[in-house]
Amino acid sequence: MIGDVVAVVGDRAAAFELGIVSHIFGLDRSDDGLPAHDFAVCTLRPGRVPTTSGFSIAVEHGVERIATSDLVTVPAWPQLDAPVPPQVLEALRHAVARGAQVLSVCSGTFLLAAAGLLDGRRAATHWQFTDLLAERFPLVDVDRDVLYVEDGPILTSAGAAAGIDACLHVVRREYGAATANALARRMVVPAHRSGGQAQFVETPVPAPRTTYELSDLIDWIQGHLDQPLTVPALAARAAMSPRTFARRFKAVTGTTPHRWLLDQRLHFVEKLLETTDLPIEAVAARAGFGSAATLRHHFTARRGVGPATHRHTFRTEHQGGRAGARR
Repeated sequence: MIGDVVAVVGDRAAAFELGIVSHIFGLDRSDDGLPAHDFAVCTLRPGRVPTTSGFSIAVEHGVERIATSDLVTVPAWPQLDAPVPPQVLEALRHAVARGAQVLSVCSGTFLLAAAGLLDGRRAATHWQFTDLLAERFPLVDVDRDVLYVEDGPILTSAGAAAGIDACLHVVRREYGAATANALARRMVVPAHRSGGQAQFVETPVPAPRTTYELSDLIDWIQGHLDQPLTVPALAARAAMSPRTFARRFKAVTGTTPHRWLLDQRLHFVEKLLETTDLPIEAVAARAGFGSAATLRHHFTARRGVGPATHRHTFRTEHQGGRAGARR
């Protein structure tokens, strides 16, 4: 379980990205049954640190604070053209070596790459920086089109909004879907966007008619996940050809109908596993997987554990409204 979280900043701090990390891991929401963390910000030279937004913050901790953290976050790294202090790089390497998790937002990926932590690993960063990352660090497998990538103990994410997605992914993985969903509800953000989703959609501002049609259809799908939802059937419901439907769906959502539907079904499965005593066969039927075997295949491939293990780990404790945390 993640108890101790630190955010690493340099000579300048990225205010918005630091705000994302601190909002998710630094606020005490234990009165609402949500997990609380021992959160701190650290830098090489503690004191007043200017931000990219024109104000300064007081940072009390040095990089030695990294040595005690379960999760080390790098909320962007504005100083891309400045050499990174070797003390910071060594602290990051030591953190991974002792088993800590590491999460970067946006250009924070460059700091992890400079430490050699991404050599041979897949990594994401903001689409504006992908070419530069690949050029400077040829041993890094730069994934240019995704929101976030988890490779071993390291999670790298794209722009600011993708940082929220990555942080919620960590919460979901550590505390379960019920806790992540409750936190997302408090923040008024989507509970989950798949890391494999595109960083930006082909049509940033879709035509009103297209958006309205697909919005209605998406709402309908989420209430009928138990049905056999094929692309031709969905296209017919949207009064489009299958090819046009698939193209417009990806333009609006950033992903394919198949991947989006699989994600929705897996999220629903998580909810049922954590909040009900339904047998796995019944969960599979309600989520549209047809059989427990099919459910187990997709769930294990995506989550890394079987549905029974997930239920045991994250079973909601209705008394007190808290979600079980990983022990």
